[in-house]
Amino acid sequence: MNLNFLSEKYKNIIISVVGAFLCMFLIASFNSIDATNVWLIPPFGASLVLVMAVHDSPLASPRNVFFGHILSASSGVLMFYFLGESPLAIAAGLALAIALMMLTKTVHPPAGANPIIAILGAKTFEFVIMPVAIGASFIVIFALIYNKLWKR
Repeated sequence: MNLNFLSEKYKNIIISVVGAFLCMFLIASFNSIDATNVWLIPPFGASLVLVMAVHDSPLASPRNVFFGHILSASSGVLMFYFLGESPLAIAAGLALAIALMMLTKTVHPPAGANPIIAILGAKTFEFVIMPVAIGASFIVIFALIYNKLWKR
């Protein structure tokens, strides 16, 4: 697609919007194909904002997206396991997620929602694999390829 007639600002907006649309469309489509495998969780929308709109931010790096989601989801599942569904579990899950992301230098703000989802949904460690690890991997791979195609 030739976008030379557009200013750089508008070109980046269009590229970001189209990329986020395509990736979310694919994830939502995968989600609707098989109801037993949930692909779609709300934090992925926020992750797409970062990897498409501010892809050069450290918070949008592939490492941060992937490990931020994994560590946060694991924190929520772990707190649910020990504390059940409670305000204490939710707060502890989020606090642990923040600590782990900061310690590993993998802070990814959208992942902060994962402990809440895990605790309120009474999730097991399977949640960490599907949808979190697989979905985060899909977003990272899609963003790397898409942004490389546009040389961003």
